[in-house]
Amino acid sequence: MCGIVGIAGTKQAAPLILEALKRLEYRGYDSAGIATLINGKIERRRSPGKLAKLDAVLTREPLSGFTGIGHTRWATHGAPTEANAHPHATARVAIVHNGIIENFRELKDELAARGHIFESQTDSEVAAHLISDNLDRGMSPEEAAKAAVRRLTGAYSIAMIFKDHEGLLIGARKGAPMAVGYAEGEAYLGSDAFALAPFTNRVAYLEEGDVAVVRNAQVSIFDSEGRPANREIKITAASTALVDKAGHSHFMAKEIHEQPEVVGHTLAHYLDPAGPVVRREGKGLREALAAASRLTISACGTAYYAGMVGKYWFEKLARMPVESDVASELRYRNPVYPKDGVALFVSQSGETADTLAALREAKKQGQITIAIVNVAESSIGREADIVLPTYAGPEIGVASTKAFTCQLAALAAFAIAAGEARGTLTPADEKKLCAALLETPRHIAEFLKQEAKIKTLSEEISHARDVLYMGRGPSFPLALEGALKLKEISYIHAEGYAAGEMKHGPIALIDEAMPIIVIAPHDELYEKTISNMQEVMARGGKVLLISDARGVADAGKVWASITVPDTDPFITPLLYAIPVQLLAYHAALAKGTDVDQPRNLAKSVTVE
Repeated sequence: MCGIVGIAGTKQAAPLILEALKRLEYRGYDSAGIATLINGKIERRRSPGKLAKLDAVLTREPLSGFTGIGHTRWATHGAPTEANAHPHATARVAIVHNGIIENFRELKDELAARGHIFESQTDSEVAAHLISDNLDRGMSPEEAAKAAVRRLTGAYSIAMIFKDHEGLLIGARKGAPMAVGYAEGEAYLGSDAFALAPFTNRVAYLEEGDVAVVRNAQVSIFDSEGRPANREIKITAASTALVDKAGHSHFMAKEIHEQPEVVGHTLAHYLDPAGPVVRREGKGLREALAAASRLTISACGTAYYAGMVGKYWFEKLARMPVESDVASELRYRNPVYPKDGVALFVSQSGETADTLAALREAKKQGQITIAIVNVAESSIGREADIVLPTYAGPEIGVASTKAFTCQLAALAAFAIAAGEARGTLTPADEKKLCAALLETPRHIAEFLKQEAKIKTLSEEISHARDVLYMGRGPSFPLALEGALKLKEISYIHAEGYAAGEMKHGPIALIDEAMPIIVIAPHDELYEKTISNMQEVMARGGKVLLISDARGVADAGKVWASITVPDTDPFITPLLYAIPVQLLAYHAALAKGTDVDQPRNLAKSVTVE
């Protein structure tokens, strides 16, 4: 969840670390800090709040030195205060940490009994004292670090520097990502390749239990048994440019408006427009789909809702038995996997801790694992048997928008491929569905012209205390996603429901003050959804209907409506995602919240 950077080089480290942390702020922004070695001594600058506050501290109190570490925090243990901000340090070592140290209380009690004094409420600080205690026992920095990480229980990545050891940087990984960057005369540690992209495109990824030791730009990597490990150095495709807002007020706005382009890029990877047909690629994919006895789909948050839409597509187009579950539940409920099963995992970052753990368990159970990720070089991307990349580009806004629609685009193409492989789609069916998908970017671009109207409606919704979203079929996951978006960035309580379930309890909540957003494309479930909508309106519900022109006309009088271009029902989930994103965005603007960095959230959830 937190972002880590370490540099051992020939230039002033603090400005470079700060710049890299800006690229990692999506991982957390509760507090930030940097530590460097100055004449062999550890010096720190820390600040609660976002990186701009740390930048101001560094302006007042510059930090020199060529070896340093930096951190941007998403709080787990301890409030976001300066005392709880990383780096944590003793007189002999400073560390930055991402993850959770589960046995920190036991270690803290042990170290306190030996005279160690703790300054923070964090679990992370215990790592600094544990390493320092090992140094006091006469161990070298490398020995002290390795001995310390062997005692830590949990999922973590740690980077550390040591008093009187210029050019020495040590990193360790267990369950949380860490990359090593290589350059002439310098070496780097970072939470991902994106953070290191301004410095180098030569990156190796630490594996579980690895320890990396950087001495004067020379890197040695050791595996969990302490043996030298040769981790492949890859040329990363991570962008070297720090992503900007391109004239928009927020990254989220920019990313919403990028969707025609990035959905097009993703579809171009999977579809051959000359057919139009799905490209036959991905070694072993077609064979796995043809033989699969069941498809298990798992993810977290918005990616899970994308997977839920995929469930409808796979069942309808490929007649495939599908089970869908959130990864945080799937990984712990001891699921029964079938022989010849396929398990699909969806993650924007490719580092989501619960999703990665669920993938590993599925592999142990003999499932063929497939990953839909926006970062092909991520942990999930590297560990899955088959990778289906999306091409959303860096998504900085915490509330996912373009990554979601690109996931839907990949899932839609994947579902068509499954139907073709299993013989449930004719060539004519495949061409028709592919042709509809290829129209999606144009329809999204057309719909975005209605933003001004949606802004006006959102200002009205922003006054509500509670909002309900309703949908049926593939529109049910969109109702869940719409409610999540509104909660995430406007802090309005919202819930999504299968429209047919309203009469089984939730309809008791309806009154004149509650907006009900009904997602109802004019498909085979339209009449059912409108009937449920009328039940709500009969109780005084204030309905905002999202449908195409025919659907709006046939529905009768409602409080307000949003008209979406008329399309093949197959692609409506991609298209109807846009109005719920815009409604949430403009409601948040009206309430004055921090759209890109909402409270208590982080972009990439790399801790449990």
